[in-house]
Amino acid sequence: MSETEKPLLKVEGLVKHFPIKKGLLQRQVGAVKAVDGIDFDVRTGETLGVVGESGCGKSTMGRLITRLIEPTGGKVEFDGKDITHLGTGGLRPLRRDVQMIFQDPYGSLNPRHTIGTIVSAPFRLQGVEPEGGVKKEVQRLLELVGLSPEHYNRYPHEFSGGQRQRIGIARALALKPKLVVADEPVSALDVSIQAQVVNLLDDLQAELGLTYVIIAHDLSVVRHVSDRIAVMYLGKIVELADRDSLYKAPMHPYTKALMSAVPIPDPRRRAAKSERILLKGDVPSPISPPSGCRFHTRCWKATEICKTQEPPLLELKPGQRVACHHPENAEDQAPQDTVLLSAAADAIEVVTVGGAEPGAVSVPGPASEPDPEAEAAERTAKPSADDAAMASAGTGTETETETVSAGEASPGPSAEQSAERSAGEEPSGPEASESEPSESEPSESEPSAEKPAKE
Repeated sequence: MSETEKPLLKVEGLVKHFPIKKGLLQRQVGAVKAVDGIDFDVRTGETLGVVGESGCGKSTMGRLITRLIEPTGGKVEFDGKDITHLGTGGLRPLRRDVQMIFQDPYGSLNPRHTIGTIVSAPFRLQGVEPEGGVKKEVQRLLELVGLSPEHYNRYPHEFSGGQRQRIGIARALALKPKLVVADEPVSALDVSIQAQVVNLLDDLQAELGLTYVIIAHDLSVVRHVSDRIAVMYLGKIVELADRDSLYKAPMHPYTKALMSAVPIPDPRRRAAKSERILLKGDVPSPISPPSGCRFHTRCWKATEICKTQEPPLLELKPGQRVACHHPENAEDQAPQDTVLLSAAADAIEVVTVGGAEPGAVSVPGPASEPDPEAEAAERTAKPSADDAAMASAGTGTETETETVSAGEASPGPSAEQSAERSAGEEPSGPEASESEPSESEPSESEPSAEKPAKE
């Protein structure tokens, strides 16, 4: 896109606060600041990926730019026209150009309607009569997204999750829109179906010239489909950059922590060490977000200026904008403020992942291989249980020989002693002294000296 060409979608200072009301008169006592002043644009034919933690305002932002909900403040322009506060009559023609793919493929389809009725609903609502008839066009759309035209008369419960998501995509493409907002289109699907749906979106974009805003949690999926990526945190965009720059050299500390969690599916890099940044604590409440930079409560680089002054979203490198006073891989925007906050030292935990040689097996404990000499010495110093049993049975070991020569050996239990034990009486002699020693019982040497006298 040239510098003078206008973007297809332009958002400035977009705000959405959901009021919190209490009491009999339902007075507003607060607000959930789901989206709190974001700025971005989407160019024609590109894909903008939006990532962030749950609750950061991604889905709310998608519903705002499609005008499914009314914004509290800010401005939304589509194709050069302000659509921020359009009424019902003004939004009807907009629906042809802006469509949405919803997150839940099970809840976004009416179970009482057939697939033909669901996919043909946009034609009926907009009063459009496609060439060749509605049924023929619906069957063409089903075939376009990889379904059979014979599915026209079936119901949603007869399809799997991936097939239902394809039906939602067919409905969104019915009126040939210019912009499609996909709210986590693959999060409810398993991995193999995710790949099919993502590849389908790519193919449709190349064939129909679509523009996407894709909201997702999976950073690998976003990297695969996106041209540029926006990172959101607690209602704000903290970094906006093209795909390669963001993944190779992230600037915002929050983005760096997110990137460290992405696994590398390459067996040749198993031996490479990588650092996993674990953020401690939970995301603050959007009802009362922190002052200044909203990430300073979990940031390891936070200083006093981060606590008091909110950083603007600035372009520090060509095509890479970041909202941070102390960015990574870029010049410090507040070099005079070097004293870290007390909470910054315990904000994260860095874990080293990988580093093992290919084919090596890690063994727990400090010693990786047993020492034969140490084991032999240990066996010599401490006889095993088998040796002890042999000694007590009189098999002629060295220990037994020494004991007999000293006159300390005792014969096995007699028949009278066995009868006493079966009657529940306490054993006498050396066995009793070994099992339950006490002051009143004789020592080990005394029974062996008295036994011959009794015999």
